[in-house]
Amino acid sequence: MIELPNPFTGESGVIRLLEAEDADRAALCVQILAGTYDKPFVIEEGDLRALYFSREFTQSGMHISDPTALAFAYTRQMMSFLLFVHEPRNILMLGLGGGSLVKYCYRHLPLAQIEALEINPQVLAFREQFCVPPNDARLQVRLGDAADYLSQRRRHADRQHQHQHQHDAYADVIMIDAFDRDGFSASVCTRIFYLDVRDALAPQGVMVANMVGPKAERAAHLQMIADVFADNIMVLPVENDGNYLVFAFRDAAFEPRWRWIESQAKAMQKRYGLDFPKFALELKRSRNDGYWLSTQHQAED
Repeated sequence: MIELPNPFTGESGVIRLLEAEDADRAALCVQILAGTYDKPFVIEEGDLRALYFSREFTQSGMHISDPTALAFAYTRQMMSFLLFVHEPRNILMLGLGGGSLVKYCYRHLPLAQIEALEINPQVLAFREQFCVPPNDARLQVRLGDAADYLSQRRRHADRQHQHQHQHDAYADVIMIDAFDRDGFSASVCTRIFYLDVRDALAPQGVMVANMVGPKAERAAHLQMIADVFADNIMVLPVENDGNYLVFAFRDAAFEPRWRWIESQAKAMQKRYGLDFPKFALELKRSRNDGYWLSTQHQAED
């Protein structure tokens, strides 16, 4: 790994690259500025350390003064799954990035077993830069393709004739934030993938996925998820962010207990330091308004 002055005009700090010490630094700067550099890189400026595939989009960010804090709004709102699964025991994360969600869950959910899959070894190589804890009895971060992993997991379950009451074989929560420099990772853009996600969830489990990209592409992706989860989904736009979060429930008949959720939200805000009252309100509004259906109609228009 090498460190260079930040080459972008008007910016300070440093940029870190996964390159040999004798690499041509001037040529690397030209590639980065032109957007042709084909590896992830880190820019550190002030208190923020951020991961990029290209300068156009920030993949992940960390406050150096508080590495476990969730720096971006969409990561904070992804934790809304706690409104539906109050004490998760098994969390599966597909896509590591800078490890923001891994670190937060590891710190705040001490009873949870956390497993994270990252397909890109170069992203994984920045693990220490983003203060992701080492693997231990509670945390396993692995290199691997999420789609292949879930497919193998399903085949293994079939061979072992496992049943849903064997809780440890299933995830209470599956979090998906799997992007490459071109947008959605291709391996998570199929119906088969989401069928495997659904089947990997515990009976009362929830999936939460981060979505970005062009409206038509996002709408098609949402429709695929809705078909797999029998339309039992909620979509939450992240204000001033461009991200959309989709929550999908393993139980097709699941209906949130909004009164109970609202009664718990303030205590959860105090416990986790996140605005759960606001999250609950926005999710309830999305559910009542059928927000994801309206986004589909807009895409068709």
